[in-house]
Amino acid sequence: MRIFGITAATLTVCLTLAFQNSWSAELLPEGSAAPSFRLQDQNNKWHSIEDYKGKWVVLYFYPKDDTPGCTTEACNFRDDILSFRKMGVHILGVSTDDVESHQAFSEKHNLPFPLLADTTGEVSATYAGFKLLGLLKLANRKTYLIGPDGTIAKRYDTVDPDKHSTQIMDDLKGLM
Repeated sequence: MRIFGITAATLTVCLTLAFQNSWSAELLPEGSAAPSFRLQDQNNKWHSIEDYKGKWVVLYFYPKDDTPGCTTEACNFRDDILSFRKMGVHILGVSTDDVESHQAFSEKHNLPFPLLADTTGEVSATYAGFKLLGLLKLANRKTYLIGPDGTIAKRYDTVDPDKHSTQIMDDLKGLM
């Protein structure tokens, strides 16, 4: 089949590349200032990166509430929360799901940290970029460890939900 003289397969590839490129975040390098944001959590409380000045922050981006990998990652952060708190580290999860979805996910799994609703996708685009899953646009799984000075101390481009919480704690011990 041809659309405007272009095969459907060629058009699909071109559109996919165009959308992927426009939804990809430029890599935020370690040492750069963490971009500002203001988002609501599952309890309708507003959070900005400036609220955490002087503190360590794990800012993790995940595709979708209550999916297998995202649940594993969130529950591992939950299970390790006392260790993070002893180190003075705050955990913030971000996805494009809305406040209500975050509230249900948080309650179902007893998550003791904020899940931020980036419903416009602006913050996710800045920090994590997007991936295409059919017609769905989902935030990439990516994490930033932000230091007390507000700069990115470490960026995690590849995340294994089973080991990520432990990996971050190990890295923190070397950075603090």
